[in-house]
Amino acid sequence: MRRSMKATAALITSAALLAACGGEEVEDTEPTDGGADTTDSTDDGETTDDTEDTEDTDGEETDDGADGGDYPDLSGVTIDVASDWSGAEQENFEQVLDYFEEETGAQVTYTSLGNNVSTALGTQIEGGGAPDIALVPQPGLVDQLVESDDIVPMTDEVVAAVDANYAETWKDLSTYDGELYGVWFKAANKSTVWYNVGVYENAGADVPETWEDFTATLQLISDSGVPGLVVGADVGWPLTDWFENVYLRTAGPEMYDQLAAHEIPWTDDSVIEALEILGELWGNDTLLMPGGAQRSFPDSVTAAFTDPAEAGTVYEGDFVAGNIAEQTDSVVGEDANFYPFPSINGSEPAVMGAGNVAIAFNDDEATMALMTYLASPEAANIWIELGGFTSPNQNADTSLYPDDVSLAIAEQLTSAESFRFDMSDLTPSAFGGTEGEGMWAVLIEFYENPDDVEGTAQALEDAAVAAYGN
Repeated sequence: MRRSMKATAALITSAALLAACGGEEVEDTEPTDGGADTTDSTDDGETTDDTEDTEDTDGEETDDGADGGDYPDLSGVTIDVASDWSGAEQENFEQVLDYFEEETGAQVTYTSLGNNVSTALGTQIEGGGAPDIALVPQPGLVDQLVESDDIVPMTDEVVAAVDANYAETWKDLSTYDGELYGVWFKAANKSTVWYNVGVYENAGADVPETWEDFTATLQLISDSGVPGLVVGADVGWPLTDWFENVYLRTAGPEMYDQLAAHEIPWTDDSVIEALEILGELWGNDTLLMPGGAQRSFPDSVTAAFTDPAEAGTVYEGDFVAGNIAEQTDSVVGEDANFYPFPSINGSEPAVMGAGNVAIAFNDDEATMALMTYLASPEAANIWIELGGFTSPNQNADTSLYPDDVSLAIAEQLTSAESFRFDMSDLTPSAFGGTEGEGMWAVLIEFYENPDDVEGTAQALEDAAVAAYGN
């Protein structure tokens, strides 16, 4: 890899503090690197650009295009875009793409790669059918694609847009050997626990802060007649998020960095401790809705927020808000709310997060025009207003976040004592990002047999050795 895991952790920690996506609105923001355009929100939610064009030494007006508003005529051109988003997230992203189509005349086709991004994208590359742009959730996969020369560095126009709209740390996160290879479009707070407000009220349950309170709350809800917790783990990735949140709180950020880089084995005592905590929860049939290993993540959200509710609580990232809005009649902030992933053993507030970075497989005019647009506040603002989205773009209009919950999610992201990027996304794809392999497969087996802590740790280490090559 061209970036060390420790460097990545340090960069994303700083990035989290600077990406105040949904927190306090800042007025009169100073542009970075000489020229970020700013936008003002109108009463109807649309944005207007109040930035005046600058004049060069000859008196002619110039526009550096940093706001993403100066696009070429791309009539008749088709651009292929792929990501892991489906369902509500896909529909929202397609609305982002619709604006670009209207502005340029291009036709943008979107394909969902599903949960197994690395395999699906690898198959397309091998078959000569790679998309023009992919938005991938795994920095480790980007490393591999840079090493194999499958993706191209950004053009000067895209670099200028990133310089104008992003903190330096986000640029660093997609820079390899001094060249920018991507645009971070979407960020995620993956330390949010979502609960059915009515179920909690009926059970007399309060929002827990510690792990002990959390399990006691789940028991209280179960005793009221509704399973306390529902899990959807049919493909495994939600279970990696469970582990990473627990491990960050029990082992601490430094050990987290070491495990992500495989500088310590998965048989380490710190891993055993985290697995024991999870095994105790996952093995408690009185707390969990049955069938978690066969249930999809979207179905787990539906179970918690359908009427009548089939469970009281579901864990996953801030994108759950979009699933709730799309799949149920519950209203985020009224029927549905969240609380931070609980503290364990007195740990300080911590957030594990992730994101999607846009990468390009060619540098033609149309592809780079779309990359420039994805780096603009305009692209971010569209999805912010739709909900279920947190933007790392520092010039996005925070007043467009649709509810107080969205703002609170971002505030949790920026106020945490410790922030770390999703560990499974930092590892080689064969270990952390492939369905039926590595962490995904091993943790499904552990979910079904949570008593086998030692065997699970050894299986994780064996898979890590095979993927890392050490």
